[in-house]
Amino acid sequence: MSKAGADRPPALLAGVGVLALVLLTLPVAGLVQRAPWSALPGLLTDSTVLEALRVSLVVSVVATAVCAALGVPLALILARVRLPFPRLVRAFVMLPMVMPPVVGGTALLFALGRRGLVGQWLDSWFGLRLPFTTAGAVVAASFVALPFLVVTVEAALRQAGADLEEAGSALGARAWANLVHVTLPAIRPALGAGIALAWARAIGEFGATITFAGNLPGRTRTLPLQTFLALEQDPEAAIAISLALLAVSLTVLVALRTRWTPR
Repeated sequence: MSKAGADRPPALLAGVGVLALVLLTLPVAGLVQRAPWSALPGLLTDSTVLEALRVSLVVSVVATAVCAALGVPLALILARVRLPFPRLVRAFVMLPMVMPPVVGGTALLFALGRRGLVGQWLDSWFGLRLPFTTAGAVVAASFVALPFLVVTVEAALRQAGADLEEAGSALGARAWANLVHVTLPAIRPALGAGIALAWARAIGEFGATITFAGNLPGRTRTLPLQTFLALEQDPEAAIAISLALLAVSLTVLVALRTRWTPR
């Protein structure tokens, strides 16, 4: 038997694999087939869609910046520091990735709401109210997107090892200089991938946002929320927005193809 023949999976497994591929691609094909291509420019330049786009860009970009500012130090701690109960700590870090988004939004509400665990003090001490505000939408998007950056950067740090950092320290480099000139350049591709994944997750967030920040036009109504609303009133607009978000997702995957797909 030839090597190519030996590498082929059994016919039954190949058939199941093709069925899985159909399951993944059929919804996209259905969306593309129903797209109102001729009316697409008008639908995507509608004032309500442009307003939702503005909110989405503001929320996702700020949330990505928050994820980078908080996620890189957290990834460094997970990769370089011996923590007590490391598996439990890592489980909490990854929890938003598997938690239902609505549950995440509910948890944020009871933690940061006006009567929440911390939110009551934010309100009484600083007059800061996060629910149903743009800042609240940023918090919700950061909550669900942060683990994607942390996991990506931590894996790169573990793969790179600490030899270069130790060499820099031995040569007299301070901790900040080591971080800026040694650690971050060594993981630059992974850091870029983590930022892209965090942004893509933030711009597509729905459940935690609508639960914690609401669906207020011009403040918290992002493109996913506008899509949900349009499904009941204007299905063609919902399809148009869905295609735009699909294009964003594909762009991110293509940009990260060297990290997530074989050459």
